[in-house]
Amino acid sequence: MTHSVEYDVVVVGAGPVGENVADRAAAAGLSVAVVESELVGGECSYWACMPSKALLRPGLARADARRLPGLRDAVQRPLDAEAVLGRRDSFTSHWKDDGQVGWLESVGVTLVRGHGRLDGPRRVAVTGGPDGDTVLTARHAVALCTGTRAVLPELPGMATADPWTSREATSAKQVPGRLAVVGGGVVGVEMATAWQALGSQVTLLVRGDGLLPRMEPFAGELLTAALTDAGASVRTGVSVTALDRPGPGSPVTLTLDDGGSVEADEVLFATGRAPRTGDLGLETVGLQPGSWLTVDDSCLVEGTDWLYAVGDVNHRALLTHQGKYQARIAGAAIGARADGAAPLDTAAWGPHAATADHAAVPQVVFTDPEIAAVGLTLAEAEATGRRVRAVDYDLASVSGASLYGDDYKGRARMVVDLEREILLGVTFAGPGVGELLHSATVAVAAEVPIARLWHAVPAYPTISEVWLRLLETYRG
Repeated sequence: MTHSVEYDVVVVGAGPVGENVADRAAAAGLSVAVVESELVGGECSYWACMPSKALLRPGLARADARRLPGLRDAVQRPLDAEAVLGRRDSFTSHWKDDGQVGWLESVGVTLVRGHGRLDGPRRVAVTGGPDGDTVLTARHAVALCTGTRAVLPELPGMATADPWTSREATSAKQVPGRLAVVGGGVVGVEMATAWQALGSQVTLLVRGDGLLPRMEPFAGELLTAALTDAGASVRTGVSVTALDRPGPGSPVTLTLDDGGSVEADEVLFATGRAPRTGDLGLETVGLQPGSWLTVDDSCLVEGTDWLYAVGDVNHRALLTHQGKYQARIAGAAIGARADGAAPLDTAAWGPHAATADHAAVPQVVFTDPEIAAVGLTLAEAEATGRRVRAVDYDLASVSGASLYGDDYKGRARMVVDLEREILLGVTFAGPGVGELLHSATVAVAAEVPIARLWHAVPAYPTISEVWLRLLETYRG
């Protein structure tokens, strides 16, 4: 028997984005139900951010130690893979979501287990849950926070090749002897870094000209050199045309379009993501199943006054922290619209506008070297028609970098809007630069004038002194 329940807000998807929408809506005094078919905490908690960074951290720490006399000789042994994988498992709570469920309960949000799909305006039908079928009706809003899934290309032999996607790459129980990684984006380079450090012989196959094509070119160049020095094989300008795995447990052979081939024990395809909207009932409200959902800056789906799409499903910025930012904006907007008396402020940088999605998206790639970037690259800034200038500096010339480790290699770039003399983007590449990023994010998001940045004095001797060097280079 199907039973019906009414709430102010119904959220479909209990990953970090859905959790934050629910939290903000509940904080506004609204009743909220969250529907989840898998683990509360979502992709980030169990198959992406947390397990991947847990896998990466030991290798990065060892790389840093090897840059220092007095430590170098002490860290030549291989990593203890069992210990690394065990620590990874602890960060995923061994793929149990009790803690996340408890948090939802603590903020007054109701969890409904099962598969949720739209069943007309403001209605979500839930099936397959432990409590039977349920129809949830939303008085004010439904928020779709279902994220994305990995996309596998249609290739001969794919069906029997048993390839890894990002999920298998972050949850694998043993280290493959040989790992082929197809794709040179963030997932590809991070997993290549992690498994190479754990003992795999990694071959990275990239269709384009280089790694990290959406970032400044020097980032991919530095990373290619470092991966090669670490023992990985990086091959660019090649595509996989077929796969052959004779049987379970057998090696897989990848045929390449240049006539060559690669044999590996496992193959990871990190070749893109698609929205989890194929079975969400979008057709019941006049939307195309399987599509990305177009939203305004409050994350309201275009053409509706009640449906929100928050996080990866709207294709604005496929990053957990950016999805959580959107969730805070959307939750506040839902609360304001439900109140009626509260004015909605959707002006740029206002409380109900996810403006940073356009102008100040930060990202760290946790490789060796780390890559940290916010805002526009030089090419993106030039494409806007503005008069811009790139200012570059060799990070190895900064005293703090020299102290960080011998033979430090890195680079920094800031992209300056010459008319307004503000920063449009900043990129750092080098060991330990991830923690520099928030200073750059503040400068870009707040549009801090360069004249004022001159008075932001970096502590000596830290890597952040690169800010002073960039400003000196700009001033000449």
